Amino acid sequence: MEPRITDRPERSRYEIVVDADAGGDATETAGFAEYHLSEGEIAFIHTEIDPRFGGRGLGGLLARGALDDARDRGLRVLPYCPFIRGWIGKHPAYADLVPPERRARFGL
Repeated sequence: MEPRITDRPERSRYEIVVDADAGGDATETAGFAEYHLSEGEIAFIHTEIDPRFGGRGLGGLLARGALDDARDRGLRVLPYCPFIRGWIGKHPAYADLVPPERRARFGL
C-alpha cells in the first residue's frame, strides 16, 4: 500500500500512515504535521517524521497532502513550521496558499 495522508482534526494534525509489515496487514503512523485551525486559516506549527522512516520522502508527501487538502478546503496557510515553510519555498506552486500580505514574514 502507498503511504496515505489523513487529517485527524481531533488531534489537530495530518498523519502519514505506512505499512508496518511486508504483508501489508498492519499500518503505522510514520509522521505528522500539527496545525491550528481558525477562521479560514490553517497554521502549521510542527512537522515530524519518525527517524525509522527517514530518507523515504515521507515528509514531502505529508507536506503535499496537507497543503493539497488545505487548498481543496479553501484555507489560507500560515507556515510557521520550518519544514512546511521550506517545502513551500521549494515548490512555488503552493506559495499562493499563503496570504500575499504575509508571504514576506515567511520569506516566500
